[in-house]
Amino acid sequence: MNFRQTLSLSGRSDSVEDLEQRVADLELAVAEMRRHNLRLAELADVVQELLVPLASRDEERIRAAIDAFGESI
Repeated sequence: MNFRQTLSLSGRSDSVEDLEQRVADLELAVAEMRRHNLRLAELADVVQELLVPLASRDEERIRAAIDAFGESI
């Protein structure tokens, strides 16, 4: 039994072209999620850079972290 027969038997009428398009769409979605995850990691780093100086009341480091975040936007 070949791939097309398996698709027909499973009740799916997707053609190979449709499946290729779905894979391409999923690859784009994965790339977008990677960008979002990278940005989230960057924001987590900024929060960490802010919390440590805030806890130690280091105003100079607080200002530097806020400036760095402003430049990254």
